[in-house]
Amino acid sequence: MGEVRVLRPFKLIALVCLLVALALDVVALLSPAWVTSERGSLSLWEACKRAPDVWHCLSTLRTDWQVATLVLILTSATITLLSFLASLVSFCLGTPRRYYRVVAVLLLVAVVLQVCALILYPIKFIDSSMLKSYHEFNWGYGLGWGSAIFMLGAAILYCLRTDVYEDAYY
Repeated sequence: MGEVRVLRPFKLIALVCLLVALALDVVALLSPAWVTSERGSLSLWEACKRAPDVWHCLSTLRTDWQVATLVLILTSATITLLSFLASLVSFCLGTPRRYYRVVAVLLLVAVVLQVCALILYPIKFIDSSMLKSYHEFNWGYGLGWGSAIFMLGAAILYCLRTDVYEDAYY
């Protein structure tokens, strides 16, 4: 008789997690609202303050910690994109699992970079007190954390070795 192949959806779920993480990362990078207050807002790209009738926006790429945060998140997003492309090719071609280990390690590196950026941002923001009023970390910052969580989930799923388990029910 023919060979029976059992398809376990872990790698497909990991691929979907990667796609969601990548989408969240892109939206977080482009978000105009990482920190908001009554008098202004702050994103990864610009800081805006409201005068009585008009908004004044300046680039945030002047301070070292904001540049470092942006570089860390852009590097993490690039690694996530490369991991997604490698796992998509591996999944579509049905190549052995050797690429999944590399993707898992790359994703763990991306998670560490993303978490470092997401920890650095509020610490340095509060230390610099850019918005001297009540402020809230907004949805752009939250999407960055969502992306990190999905990246970590994908990395864990790629680490699972489903080929070595035997089902006792056969």
